[in-house]
Amino acid sequence: MSSPNPTAPAHASGVQAQAAAHAADPQRARTHVLEVMRAIQAREPELGAFACLADAAALAAQAGRCAGPLAGVPVGVKDIFDTLDLPTRYGSPALYPALPARHDAPVVAALRRTGALVVGKTTTTEFAYLHPTATRNPAAPGRTPGGSSAGSAAAVAAGLLPLALGSQTGGSTIRPASYCGVVGYMPTALWLPKHGLKCFSWSLDTVGLFARHVADAAWCAQALSGRSLVEDPDAGRTVVVGVIGHHPWGEPAPAARRAVETAATALRDGGLRIQPVDLPPIAGAAFDAHADIQGYEAGTALRHEWTTAREQLSPILGEYLDGAASITAAAYERAQHVAATARQELDAWLGACDLLLTPSAPDEAPAGYASTGPSTFNRLWTLLGWPCVSVPGLRGDHGAPIGVQLVGRAGSDARVLAVAQRLETALTMTTGSHRGAE
Repeated sequence: MSSPNPTAPAHASGVQAQAAAHAADPQRARTHVLEVMRAIQAREPELGAFACLADAAALAAQAGRCAGPLAGVPVGVKDIFDTLDLPTRYGSPALYPALPARHDAPVVAALRRTGALVVGKTTTTEFAYLHPTATRNPAAPGRTPGGSSAGSAAAVAAGLLPLALGSQTGGSTIRPASYCGVVGYMPTALWLPKHGLKCFSWSLDTVGLFARHVADAAWCAQALSGRSLVEDPDAGRTVVVGVIGHHPWGEPAPAARRAVETAATALRDGGLRIQPVDLPPIAGAAFDAHADIQGYEAGTALRHEWTTAREQLSPILGEYLDGAASITAAAYERAQHVAATARQELDAWLGACDLLLTPSAPDEAPAGYASTGPSTFNRLWTLLGWPCVSVPGLRGDHGAPIGVQLVGRAGSDARVLAVAQRLETALTMTTGSHRGAE
């Protein structure tokens, strides 16, 4: 495959330009958000991406006063984050009334401080576990949008929003981003505050972002975190990308393997060095440890719902919590020890490689809506707390989107985002793909 040079200077973030235009012209900001709300209301009956929407007139009034790096930019918030002005039901209307929270979750408050407009709460699977939502995949009709951040991924994929907030405990940001053909970014653990999020696993829950373009995700994350994320820290040096040969959690489908090969070729043609690597044994042990850590913590976090309203939980969640009750404190402590060891050993193992290239998911989105798809290619990186970006632009054997995932050491988010942007540029120019309406 012949690919264009992905080291060319990156374009400025689209949301950055949009925010600047809104700040300069409040009427433009008001008009834009009203257009967004009309588009959402027109598509929502078929898409099902929103749990609730804000009042359009109130948003327009806010838009006329907003300022900051995301001034007037419409954003969706996954319905596991508390919001002061919108109800939060955690994907479980049977258990939680439609009442706003007393406070915004800190990450939602940060969004508002940047000038962003929260246009609505996007759908989530029940308590961010596996029970599917009614959301449809606009990029792959008849196939799951993934989960648990289904609504956020679908709203961005449909071109309704440039940005949306999600979360990841196993693969709840990267997987739906891959299935819906958008950018998914899971920052280094704890870089974005997760308080005010309905806890499933306090060790693993991580705030995630969805965007149409990598530059938009980087600009938003920089605005929220205060860290420098939009400049390439490796300008002028050769970046080394490791490509994993064997995966202890199972091998990807041929289409996912070809997607990685295509991405590796694009990066190599752009001047990056591709290095085949094999994961050490601790990677498989850490992948297994994820199950005990998540299960033990979920059993604790959802103990009230399990003990007082077991019959109102979906069968898949109820049975999971039944099984989680058997995980002992000793098993949990062993799993946490494996995780801590893995963070040290895998950081050292990565060695001269700057980051890794892997599938975002085992394949394109499964057909039908009974499952949200497996998170096998995401759990290890979530456990480690390493930053990940799912880059869209490729297709599987059935024509549905299929993403590739770039992963870096904790704290290397700027590097991961910069390489992701290079790859996005190369794939877009090669395939002519794009995400949503501009």
